[in-house]
Formats: sequence, C-alpha cells, structure tokens
Amino acid sequence: MKAEIITIGTEITIGSTLNTNAYYLAQKLFELGIENHYQTTVDDDAQRLKDVISIALNRADIIITTGGLGPTKDDMTKEVIAEVMGLELEHNPEMEKHIQDMFTRIGRCMSSNNRKQATKPEGSIFIENSVGTAPGIYIYHKEKKIIMLPGPPREMRTMFENHVKDLIQDDYIMLTKSVNTVGIGESSLESRLNELNLAYENINIATFARDGRVEIKLIGKGLSRQEIERDMDEIIARLNVEFREYIYGYDNISLEEVVVNQLMQKGLKIGLCESCTGGLVSSMITRVPGASNVLDRAVVTYSNEAKMEELNVKSSTLKKYGAVSEETAYEMAKGLMEKVNLDLVASITGIAGPTGANENKPVGLVYVCIMSKDRHKVIKLNFNGNRIQIQNRTAINVLDEIRKYCRDFN
Repeated sequence: MKAEIITIGTEITIGSTLNTNAYYLAQKLFELGIENHYQTTVDDDAQRLKDVISIALNRADIIITTGGLGPTKDDMTKEVIAEVMGLELEHNPEMEKHIQDMFTRIGRCMSSNNRKQATKPEGSIFIENSVGTAPGIYIYHKEKKIIMLPGPPREMRTMFENHVKDLIQDDYIMLTKSVNTVGIGESSLESRLNELNLAYENINIATFARDGRVEIKLIGKGLSRQEIERDMDEIIARLNVEFREYIYGYDNISLEEVVVNQLMQKGLKIGLCESCTGGLVSSMITRVPGASNVLDRAVVTYSNEAKMEELNVKSSTLKKYGAVSEETAYEMAKGLMEKVNLDLVASITGIAGPTGANENKPVGLVYVCIMSKDRHKVIKLNFNGNRIQIQNRTAINVLDEIRKYCRDFN
C-alpha cells in the first residue's frame, strides 16, 4: 500500500514549528511495510487543504493527516475532508460528554467551541485520545483509508502507537540494512556498486553521503521476510569483499563507537592532541559509553606556545616548517607519547579557515599523526568546505585512521 502524510498548520509552513510529525510517521510507516511516496505540508487555508486532499486521494491508498482537529476556527481538517469526500458531518453526544468529563477532571470549564471536536464525517469512527481533548478520526471509504491525527506530537504519537498501527497494518514487509563506509567518495563507491551488478528483484540499493562517510542502504520489499533477509545477506557478503578496506560497521553504528569498541577489545589507552579541531575528536569519543576505559587524556594545543609548553614541540620546528606541517604533527604526537604512558596517540594540526592560509598551505590542509610506542604514521589531508565542514571531515578521518591502526595493532 502507498501512503501520503499531510501535515497541516501555518506554524509549520512559516518555519515556526519543526515538522517532527512527518519524520516520526515516515519511520513508523516504513516499519509497517507501507510505502510513503509523498509528504505534503499545507497551511491553515481551506481551499489549499481541499486541493491537497484531492490530490492525495488520487495517488495514495492511505492518507494520514496531522493537525487541524482543535476547537478553533482555523482547525478545519475534518470539515474539509468531509466536503471533498461528499460526506455529511454528524454530532456525537457521547464524544461531547467524554470531552466534557475530561475538562471536569482537570478542573476547567469546557468552552462552547470544544463541541466541534465531537463531530465527525458520517461513517467514520473516533480514535481515542488518551492525552488530549481532540479525538482522531478514521474513515474507510471507497477503498481508501484516511486517518486524522491531532497536531501535538505527544498526542499524535500516543494515538498512532495505541490505535492506528492496527488499523493500517499490512502483510507486506519492508526491511532495511545499512553498510557504513568511510574513506571512499560517494561517486567512486556508486560506480563500483554499478559494476557489481547487484540486481535483486525485491532489493533496492541507495547511497547517502555525509562528512566523508557513505551509507549503503539496502531496502527490501516483499511478502517473505526469509527471502528478503537471504537476498540481503548475499548482497552484504559481496559488499564485504568489494569494500573491505572502507567498511567500518553496519546498521548506522557510529564510527566513534566502533573505535571505542576496538580500543577496549585490545586493551589500549589513547591520548589526543588537537589543534584545528579544538577537541572535536575527543568530544566524539566521549559520547560513547565506556570511553573512560580507553581515553586517557586529550589536550587542545591551539597556539604555538601551547604546542611547545604542553607537547615539547621545538620552536625551531615551528619556525622552519610552521604549525601546520608533517614535522609539527609528528612532534605533537611524540611529545604526548613521551609525557604519558600511552599505547596510542593521535595528533591533529591544520587550517580550518577561512583565514590562516597562504599560497603553499591552503585552507583545508591538515596533518594527522598516529603513533604507538614502536611506529608512527603521518597523513596529509586536503578538504574543501567551510570551517565546520573541514573540522567535521578531519575528525571523521582521524577516527578512521585510529580504527585502521587498531585493526592492525598486535
């Protein structure tokens, strides 16, 4: 079945309220195996809402609306839907009493305009709202399912979980799995994916890129969970061979979680000395529970003086090669390694911009050194983008270098 989500409210169209309802419903529909091809947002205008409902009825089997079920003049969802579908509105005395009782329980008087919440299109049924006054409405008419939900997210989510899932549940199954990669561009990855010719009737493959990471998402659709999972496992096995060097995890595990897990498994302690990232790498690592078992310390040495005082970087090195150089990155890591008993050290120095560059050292130039007691590796990186993008991409690449270093650590 195909669904359309319609979120209603001027507060959404003018940007005053974030549209979290559509985000939530799209996820829930996917979990139920229902394809959501369209999401529409419309303001509190009767004619525009009529147009949107008419279009949705022509292209979707299930229409879920949120908003416009309140007692005020601009709450007109059920009135417009009834008009578009040629249904009369009918008043329900039992629902009016239910709403009246809710007001009585909280010690408030029910306004006369709340009576409109006790009306519904003929042939429809109310959906219980256990946390608010506006009931939802369900219509099954001419092989279409229309579900009207209240706009407040807490009311909408409670109603969906408790009642709506059972109304729209289908035998069709949709499953997703993700293969998460780092260190390969989306275009290169997609080109190699095409060469693999992974043609499966019930599996779609898509890629999504962000800050140097690319997610390969597998979307399976069908009636047999066993067949979908079997096909997905075959595809993932082939991806593991083709992209072994770049795969860091599955099903959107974070790169920092993978790194912390690797460090814990190998019993390694790490220290960080960051310049251009200003503590971003250490911040990402400490988001992961258990990070205290592996991260000994992190030092932000932003100025030349800090690099000399905290990490014993030579003034002659800074003068000859500059703060952003292979030599400085090496001495930063070496200084922390000599100062503290650590298994691994990662140092970072670079130009995040927009200032600080020259003709030999552009914005986006970064040097990273990964060092253990018996070996080290200096990596030169170049990034495009603004300051935040460069810092984020640097942090991701540093985590990836730590991951690879851990993988090969004996």
